[in-house]
Amino acid sequence: MFKKDISAGAKSKVKSSTARGIRTKVLETFPLLEPHIEDILPKKEQLDHIKLPDRVSLYALNSTPLFFQHMDDALLPHLALVHKYPTAFHRLRIDRGAIRFVLSGAALMAPGMTSPGGRLPGSDLSSEDQERYGTQDLEPGTVVVIEAEGKETACMVGVLKMGTKEMREKKKGQACEAGHYLGDGLWSIAL
Repeated sequence: MFKKDISAGAKSKVKSSTARGIRTKVLETFPLLEPHIEDILPKKEQLDHIKLPDRVSLYALNSTPLFFQHMDDALLPHLALVHKYPTAFHRLRIDRGAIRFVLSGAALMAPGMTSPGGRLPGSDLSSEDQERYGTQDLEPGTVVVIEAEGKETACMVGVLKMGTKEMREKKKGQACEAGHYLGDGLWSIAL
């Protein structure tokens, strides 16, 4: 979505009623952010709405990007927010071979997550991995953060196109739509 460099468009202040709606939507989508919501979206601070190309809206606080949304699609966290609160999102892991494809903006394919280096939620994981990736299968349409084997921080945020159970069974096909990844236009945008 953001393969090329992008420039910020019109910037406007978000009305307090709209900001409350965004806050509610964030807590519904990412319930693990609740202990941090006052740090992320304080009630007394002014939230900014920045228009980006292709009908994308970026929400920022004090020039710090927080969430973005394409038209009426899911509200996705910016990687800067993910790096600050890594445990507050559903996480999956890709193997080393998939890293270069993800960082070039390609859609994430199931083999990158079902190979030995990848991790999906499940009861067959070690206790450490179960704590990190969970045991409950994720449904299509779930917003996920993608980590890479051998790396410390997340490299992509996207929306699942197929559930994790289906990925494990089929082991092929497009698993996740690339929304925002390290080095893309949204990562390097100047606000």
